Amino acid sequence: MYRKLHNGQLSIEDFHVPFGGTLDADNRWVIFSSLMPWEELEETYAPQFNPTTGAPAKPVRLAFGALFIKQRLGLSDEETVEQIRENAYMQFFLGFGGYSSKTPFDPSMMVHFRKRFSEQELNRINELIAERGKAMVMEAVASFPDNDESDDPDAGTDKQISLDDLVKPADWPQDKNWGTLSIDASCTPADITYPTDLKLLNEARESTERIIDDLCSQRSTLRKHKPRYDRGRARAAFLKVAKQKKPRRRKINAAIRRQLDYLQRSLDAIDALIASGARLSGLKPHWWRKLLVISELQRQQTILLVAKTRSIPDRIVNLVQRQVRPIVRGKARAAVEFGAKISVSVRNGFAFLHRISWDPYNESEDLIPQAKKYKQEHGCYPERICADRIYINTKNRNFCTRNNIRLSGKLLGRPPKDPAVTAAHKQQLSADQRRRNEVEGVFGSGKRKYSLRLIMARLPKGAETSISMAFLVMCAEKILRLLRLFFVAISAWFCAWECPGWLWEALRNICCLETAESRAGAYPSFRAAYLPCLGPESS
Repeated sequence: MYRKLHNGQLSIEDFHVPFGGTLDADNRWVIFSSLMPWEELEETYAPQFNPTTGAPAKPVRLAFGALFIKQRLGLSDEETVEQIRENAYMQFFLGFGGYSSKTPFDPSMMVHFRKRFSEQELNRINELIAERGKAMVMEAVASFPDNDESDDPDAGTDKQISLDDLVKPADWPQDKNWGTLSIDASCTPADITYPTDLKLLNEARESTERIIDDLCSQRSTLRKHKPRYDRGRARAAFLKVAKQKKPRRRKINAAIRRQLDYLQRSLDAIDALIASGARLSGLKPHWWRKLLVISELQRQQTILLVAKTRSIPDRIVNLVQRQVRPIVRGKARAAVEFGAKISVSVRNGFAFLHRISWDPYNESEDLIPQAKKYKQEHGCYPERICADRIYINTKNRNFCTRNNIRLSGKLLGRPPKDPAVTAAHKQQLSADQRRRNEVEGVFGSGKRKYSLRLIMARLPKGAETSISMAFLVMCAEKILRLLRLFFVAISAWFCAWECPGWLWEALRNICCLETAESRAGAYPSFRAAYLPCLGPESS
């Protein structure tokens, strides 16, 4: 059951703090709380539950906010709960009426929270946050005082915040492209050990031995079906090759063949136990799901050994996270990574997740869908697309030519004879490559700061939610930086006046309002009331 709660933003004055005082309106969690589209989140969250029967579910603000905090700070599930319990600002962000030292929920609920938000829903919420953040920045920049005639050399501080790179101008021609789209793909490695065929077969053999013991424990008469081999010798045969620094391929194949023989005997024994009355339903779901993966692993490894090849479709690299596939990246650090492959687009400074796939694919297929998504959002195609060389193929070139999009890359055919044209093209190509660095920066910050370097969630649904939430957090952080840049710019403008303390306090009260809309609405009255006191120079 789910009970809809009032998700309207609670004012910081109404938030009860038992140790006295009030919350700081300029705190990041207070700003994040006004940025999140809580109503839209509840519209996608509430239909998952029965409205009349069952225990009441946790509110959407608590579920989504806990995932946001975990991804922003890079915490474990247990540490996330402890941080929420200890931090009043986080509890304000989660919609609490006041500070409470009680544990808000059990850490195991984080697994269920990750299941309740799909990749498509989080991508839509990310776009809503970007639109709301752009509106807040536009209101903030529009309220910035017009001081173009000042002789102060720092008068151009407000130019650091430009709307040209964020929002399409209202008077822009309809038949003309606008903006920049940067696209690229990367891999988000899963938290698994580096897989080798021999290691996987040894783990599969040990798992089947555990399953055989559990099945034999159901009845004493079933013990006669146990495979007749020494388990210690089977492990010793594995360690004899696994501990060598650089074993020859012949030795590896011999060890794989031996482990396959042990594994086949274990699987035959499980079939005999089932035929004799053993029940797989007596096993925990984890084990019989693992048994299905082991059967497929045995089939794949047999084909690889007989065919003398090292490649097979849908290759299993982990018995628990069976959705993980090898992704060939060709990087200097790691030629092959194991995890989900993601395709990302940066639209005029904001990063959006376009695609998550557990199977390898050619990222050049995503250029046309991403360009069409850009047109759906802005009403026109981008003026230029900055992409890697793999995106520059005949199909994508023809698409960009038909729609007057400049695709970064070298021109086809012989270079022009005019050296000025060649120099201009090289300069333009260099500028496009510099602009493409922003999508590389998104991958860098995501993997260093927002836990994309190693996805700890094991379930496919949880991993996809963690990846999508990382890009949502990056979008919110960018908006927060823009709003604080506005505050720094307007602070520098007033400091250049050498304004008195009472005027600075009045300005600070405006800048500490909860939302950009309230700050922009309060600024005209502030200017009419206080600026005339400073003389004609201030106007």
